Amino acid sequence: QVQLVESGGGSVQAGESLRLSCAASGRTFSSYAMGWFRQAPGKEREFVAAISQRGSSTYYADSVKGRFTISRDNAKNTVYLQMNSLKPEDTAVYYCAARSRESSPYEHWGQGTQVTVSS
Repeated sequence: QVQLVESGGGSVQAGESLRLSCAASGRTFSSYAMGWFRQAPGKEREFVAAISQRGSSTYYADSVKGRFTISRDNAKNTVYLQMNSLKPEDTAVYYCAARSRESSPYEHWGQGTQVTVSS
């Protein structure tokens, strides 16, 4: 079992940056593939980025490719999402999630952190 707590959200202007963090409890963090998702008001939750257990593979939604970077520090049990060149359409609640295999559904979810980007 792993518990996830996101932080780092906030309100910024378009073009600015934010870094989200997701701290995981437990000693098995390095065995989980991690992902970031987001949900805007009135919309379904969507995939943003994912990273493999050791960080050797990363994946991005087309809408954030080139602007967002996912990374992880297994020694700190933390996964990050660096978000640059933010746009108003990036406004959403951002969630981190964990899964035991890259091919399995995400099993564990955080409570989310709000990101608001104004123009």
